[in-house]
Amino acid sequence: MLIDTHLHIIDRSALRYPWLSGEPDLDHDFLYETYAAEARRCGITTVLHMEVDVDPAVMQAETDHVAGIAKRAGSMIAGAIVSCRPEDEGFAAYLERQKADPFVKGFRRVLHVVPDDVSEGALFRENIRRIGGSGLTFDLCTLPHQAGRVAALVDFAPDVQFVLDHCGVPDIRSDAFEPWKAGVSEIARRPNVICKVSGVVAYADAETWTAETLRPYIEHVIASFGWDRVVWGSDWPVCTRGGGLSTWVAATQAVLSSSSEAERSKLLFANAQRLWSL
Repeated sequence: MLIDTHLHIIDRSALRYPWLSGEPDLDHDFLYETYAAEARRCGITTVLHMEVDVDPAVMQAETDHVAGIAKRAGSMIAGAIVSCRPEDEGFAAYLERQKADPFVKGFRRVLHVVPDDVSEGALFRENIRRIGGSGLTFDLCTLPHQAGRVAALVDFAPDVQFVLDHCGVPDIRSDAFEPWKAGVSEIARRPNVICKVSGVVAYADAETWTAETLRPYIEHVIASFGWDRVVWGSDWPVCTRGGGLSTWVAATQAVLSSSSEAERSKLLFANAQRLWSL
């Protein structure tokens, strides 16, 4: 069994994605049907959709669109991590609406696309703390230089379950291991953070990386967080920058080959089942 906790659906006929104009390799439709055909061949059985930083005016429309796909016969989508704006006054009301929807499993606000001080604002932090006790998670999509700010935000909201996306986005292509390693180790000291081993092939050199290139990053995450605090994700279609879904699944299995079946099961599906009640 393999649970994918990080699928992005891009449907430009249904939603607006302002940032795509600056990412020509992703400025296309990446639809569920395309993903599902390959995912089933890889052994993926259950999927969480991850918000795609849509135009804020269509955040709810994105959730509704994905929920519609989830209702189709045979759909693997079991829930969604939805977009939010904790820096806005309307977040408290938005949170209450999402709490009433069992399809919603958590929130994400991408923090490396906004000024660093956004996450340090009083309203932002108070709104993040409101998530505590709701059973909903908050994904942290940040860059290595933001590790200190991540730690500060996590400390401010100890009752919130945070998820660090993409192993903390290491710059594997530039072999910038040590600064990333120190930041991940510091974040991992917080028990209310788990780490998502997701799509790191996108940060390696697409022409030269191998499973051994990725191994030190994945192994450091597992050593830092422990087997009970890691989950797996594809980050499709971003992972196509490094070879695609099947290649990333194969690399994951190669890196984990010396681990026990019980350990692999935690990372590949059991922790996600527990965390999001899948």
